[in-house]
Amino acid sequence: MTETTDITELLLSRIRDVADYPEPGVMFKDITPLLADPEAFAVLTDALAEVARATGATKVVGLEARGFILGAPVALRAGLGFIPVRKAGKLPGATLSQAYDLEYGSAEIEVHAEDLTAGDRVLVVDDVLATGGTAEASLELIRRAGAEVAGLAVLMELGFLGGRARLEPALARAPLKALLTV
Repeated sequence: MTETTDITELLLSRIRDVADYPEPGVMFKDITPLLADPEAFAVLTDALAEVARATGATKVVGLEARGFILGAPVALRAGLGFIPVRKAGKLPGATLSQAYDLEYGSAEIEVHAEDLTAGDRVLVVDDVLATGGTAEASLELIRRAGAEVAGLAVLMELGFLGGRARLEPALARAPLKALLTV
């Protein structure tokens, strides 16, 4: 068995399916058992930190909220700064914001205006890539701040929702790395 297979099996074994959450017909992928297992969490952090190093990132952006949980230790492990991208109205001071459409309605994310600069190469980290709306908005926000997108790294891609195809134009050839695809 290869190391990649071992990592994949370990991570998959720590993700719990929760039927009909948050609404009937949805199979929620619960990562809390993975986070509760220090070995699995360390393996995940190491794998994402390697992606950060491989992309030449200088900073890691974590998307609210589970992207904070994954992104902060990845940044620390890779020796990089960590920048939270939050829902609108959650950050004090001057912010840049980016609105985006959801399946039912719209949302807005923000970053502190001074946290990203023209010299930064930014890796976006999140737990799940679903339809890609939030990730796409974060890539636009990073570029509007004057920084370069180094890539996007997620624990899990829900391939059947088409997020990768939606993100290809926004990534502009920056890599998208999913450790697991379901």
